[in-house]
Amino acid sequence: MANYLEIKNVSDGYVGKVRQDLKFKTGNFVWKIFFNIPLNPSTVNNQNLTVTNAAGKALSTHITYNSELHAIEIAPKEAYAQGESYFLHVGKLVESRGGQRLKDEISIEFAV
Repeated sequence: MANYLEIKNVSDGYVGKVRQDLKFKTGNFVWKIFFNIPLNPSTVNNQNLTVTNAAGKALSTHITYNSELHAIEIAPKEAYAQGESYFLHVGKLVESRGGQRLKDEISIEFAV
C-alpha cells in the first residue's frame, strides 16, 4: 500500500502505533485513534484534540467518539493542503470513564 501521508514525527513511545490505512489519496482523510478502555465522552472535544498547521493555527475539525470501539475520529472540515505540514495533538485531559487521564500529550507531525 502506498504511503499517502508522510509521518514526520511522533511522540516518544508511540512510533510503532501510528500507521496508515488509506485506500486513495485525499486531503479529507480521517484520523482514527483507538483506546483499550472506554473514554469519558465529555473529554473528547476540540479543546483536548486539535489539528494545527505548521504556524500553530488550529484547523476546524469534526470530532466523534465511537463508544463501542473506544475510538475517536477527527475529520477536517476543509481539505488539508497538498505539500503542507500539520500536527495532530491529543491532550492530557482526554480521560477514561474512570477518570484516568493520559500521562503525556501525544503529538504527530504529518505532511499531505
